[in-house]
Amino acid sequence: MESQNCNLNQLPPVAVVMVPLPAQGHLNQLLHLSQLITSYGIPVHFAGSATHNNQAKLRLHGWDAESMTRIHFHDFPLPPLAPHNSTSPPPNPGHCIPFPAHFYPLFEAATHLRQPVSELLHQLSSMFKRIIVIHDIIITSVVQDVKFIPNAESYTLMPISAFTLFLSSWENIAEKPFQLGSEDIPKCIPSNEGCTPPEIDNFVANQFKFLGLESGRIYNTSRPIEGRYVQLLEKLSTNADMKHFVLGPFNPVDIKSKSGRQRHQCLEWLDQQEQGSVIYVSFGSSTSLSDEQIRELAIGLERSGQKFVWVLRNSDTGDIFAEGEARKPQVPQGYEERLKDRGIVERDWAPQLEILAHPATGGFMSHCGWNSCIESISMGVPIAAWPMHSDQPRNAILVTEVLRIGTLVRDWAHRAQLVTSTTIENTVKTLMDTKEGNEMRKRAAELGDAVQGSVAKGGTARLEMDDFIAHITR
Repeated sequence: MESQNCNLNQLPPVAVVMVPLPAQGHLNQLLHLSQLITSYGIPVHFAGSATHNNQAKLRLHGWDAESMTRIHFHDFPLPPLAPHNSTSPPPNPGHCIPFPAHFYPLFEAATHLRQPVSELLHQLSSMFKRIIVIHDIIITSVVQDVKFIPNAESYTLMPISAFTLFLSSWENIAEKPFQLGSEDIPKCIPSNEGCTPPEIDNFVANQFKFLGLESGRIYNTSRPIEGRYVQLLEKLSTNADMKHFVLGPFNPVDIKSKSGRQRHQCLEWLDQQEQGSVIYVSFGSSTSLSDEQIRELAIGLERSGQKFVWVLRNSDTGDIFAEGEARKPQVPQGYEERLKDRGIVERDWAPQLEILAHPATGGFMSHCGWNSCIESISMGVPIAAWPMHSDQPRNAILVTEVLRIGTLVRDWAHRAQLVTSTTIENTVKTLMDTKEGNEMRKRAAELGDAVQGSVAKGGTARLEMDDFIAHITR
């Protein structure tokens, strides 16, 4: 036994294995976190399919190209996502629940990563003193074999806001363990009805059955944003040994001159605009607007009189690289030519972090996915909140009612209704050209400064990351 301990002590101290859910908002978070961890000199292994590893790398912004070389990508095969080796069902912009249900076959296929991930963990366990597995909470079944590896421990990434997570946890407790203050929960909390389809709810519930083995939770949030809700989650925890690490924002907050790629055309256009004069419009990687809604949005933006960068694209499919006929969203005829001096319609992936960080960007019309929320907050940009599905309706309440750095485009209770051009026009004007909007902008800037200060040397987030690294390398 003494000889074995001696050999163990001669091994490198630790390696980290990332296991993401293969959807953009989840891939993105763990790849950002990988960059932060490798900056401490710790090797990181990123486990997924070749398609989704490539997707994550292609779309990552804000880091220099060299930083990616420090991450070891493991490309594992996935089974076919649907019968007859087709890729996956296409996005359905007319569905009553706009959640991208076409991702369901992909999520099911991703559970088959259990065996190759287990083999990777066993292989690495003989090469390092300790293996640290960081996995998305919605893919927990893939890492269940951690319990069979004596020198491995796992940590669960909570990919949503602490506010939304706390609300969901609190609602599921029959006998409340403590009382909440009147300021803890806003009066108008949207219901979860219509947020996700039943097959996704069932998938998530099945993944949660494998929880309980983890040594801690990791939050992609910041204490200046929602420290109160992290405290409430810690108070709710029934496991006294569970550690809670608030390590966000994972995305870089100072991204000037960090990208080695040629600058995107929309950034060149933003260079020519006045400070704070442009609203950025984007609904993320999992939303497809109907043709009718696109028309109303186009008219509303035009009538608002404000400058804009509008990312107009369909939801991702299960394989973004697969060839095939894809729906191409269209604006009204002549629209882009008519507004060429006032706006840009971008139909491909856009460098969101760089756009939000640009001095010309003064607002963000967003679906309120958590990546978009925390990126916007960390750059000090106020939000016109237009939630589409999942955790987004409650994230929108965090933005508008708790933090008061945004305004609602549409109340969740009216989600089935078309958002008219008049509503869009008025919302954009409110955010960009009113006293109320200026106050939101001021609060957003102050919060952005606090978040950026937290990740600077000596800041709370930097110290918490130092503590996390010290813990896993103990």
